[in-house]
Amino acid sequence: METFDPDLLRTFLAFAESGSLAHAASTVGRTPSAVTAQMQRLEAIVGEPLLAPSGRGRILTAAGEELVVHARRILDVHRDAWLSLKGSRADGRLSLGCTQDFADSNLPDLLRHFGRTHPRVRLDLRVGRSRELTAAYDQGLIEVLIVMREAETSDELAILREPMVWLAASVEPPAADDELPIAVLDPPCGFRSAATAALEEAGRPYRLAATSPSLSGLRAAVRSGIAVTARTLRFLGDGVSVAPQTLLLPALPSAEFSLRLKPKADKAASSLASLLADGLPGRADRS
Repeated sequence: METFDPDLLRTFLAFAESGSLAHAASTVGRTPSAVTAQMQRLEAIVGEPLLAPSGRGRILTAAGEELVVHARRILDVHRDAWLSLKGSRADGRLSLGCTQDFADSNLPDLLRHFGRTHPRVRLDLRVGRSRELTAAYDQGLIEVLIVMREAETSDELAILREPMVWLAASVEPPAADDELPIAVLDPPCGFRSAATAALEEAGRPYRLAATSPSLSGLRAAVRSGIAVTARTLRFLGDGVSVAPQTLLLPALPSAEFSLRLKPKADKAASSLASLLADGLPGRADRS
């Protein structure tokens, strides 16, 4: 009997969660052809198709839907076993700083694993904007950091790359008028810079219809239907969907987030950073 390779399962879940082989490839840091080969390998192990053609894309088969449940359970057990061997006797406290993008998506599941295997470690969680979090990290107030990447640093453990997408209200998105209304965070913001640069390069007129210092304000503006915004797929849900193709929006680059670990960090902080590097989608090791 063949066993499931965790790398294959991670790629499979990346597809299941995004619904796209291209997005899955970007998430796991592989080429589309490599992802296709991984899916073929996984289908050979299972003995039946996991993906089926649907229009121009693929969808999960019944076997694929069933494997999603098992894949999550298998990867959970892997993480728990690895962490419990490292953290059962660890104590003290550590500080994690991250942007709202991660705090609102799959970070809670990873922290649940860490808390279960490091029951005596107190976690101080700081959620905020990249610039403020980086300043706190530089002051020694944060040990593990996830922020939008500005430049390569010597303490960078991994780069998390995710495709940027245009997002709009699920119901009644803005019309394709002469000027595109956009919602952005207050500067400095990498997503704001990428959105305006893409529009200017494409020669697409736009106007700032809404600005906000927080993601909650940005979400409210997009949900209201008064503007579109550029984020990653983590921002989907709660009245926010991928913008319709009728808006004819230009392509966007990938967003890069940096996972940094304080030099000479203790074992608990190192274990948490390794868990995040392994468990967060979009991992790409430094070259």
